[in-house]
Amino acid sequence: MPSRAVPKRPAAEGARSSASELSGHLLKAEEEERRRISRELHDETGQALMVLRFHLEMLASECSNRDQRAKVQESLEVLDRTIEGLRRIIARLSPRVLEELGLLAAIRRQAQQLSSQTKMKARLELPDKLAPMDHNIEVALYRSVQEALHNIAKHSQARNFAVRLHANGQKVSLEVEDDGIGLLTSSPHERGFGLTGMRERAVALGGTMAIHSRQGKGTLIRIALPVMVEAKREGGGSARPARRHSTARAS
Repeated sequence: MPSRAVPKRPAAEGARSSASELSGHLLKAEEEERRRISRELHDETGQALMVLRFHLEMLASECSNRDQRAKVQESLEVLDRTIEGLRRIIARLSPRVLEELGLLAAIRRQAQQLSSQTKMKARLELPDKLAPMDHNIEVALYRSVQEALHNIAKHSQARNFAVRLHANGQKVSLEVEDDGIGLLTSSPHERGFGLTGMRERAVALGGTMAIHSRQGKGTLIRIALPVMVEAKREGGGSARPARRHSTARAS
């Protein structure tokens, strides 16, 4: 009877490594595309809308007919809402607040925005400061908080949420929790592209992501990432140096 071939572990590990590296390249390309779209929306669409607003203001000042002036004013209000919506889209696409203020301040701002928009109560457990870490890790943490809070606002029906960040010399862990209705499906394949993207980003950087949810009992997302990302290059790997020192204080 012929013996069954047993896959060799090194081959399987090599396949996982290749898949992780490919996922990392794809996520990097996605981040660069986000930046490009953000710049185009700001420089082209945003500027065009501001010019349109200026023209409408001039038209409103020149209108002698009350009904016409009211219609122009209504158009201005619609345009203002459109501009504000565009600014929110640009903010979601580009991690400018992360690059300008640092990770802790960026997380705090995301939480404050959710609280002001939904009246949910936020609890933040953030360190006073963070040691330098790889920029890709900071972007992954920021994007994860951004996506998790977006899901909370859209689906959770929660009254409270919490964001916790803890770091040591080797690992940084992020938890985002809410007390909402929980995930409506237990299948990870039916939980949406946002959660899938968060998991893929974590795995590509050598980390893990776990989701704990019970219907009516809320949801907890836990992500663990290495502080440094191993840079692959010819002749061996080395750790990439940190890009920034985050010093924003937690509230």
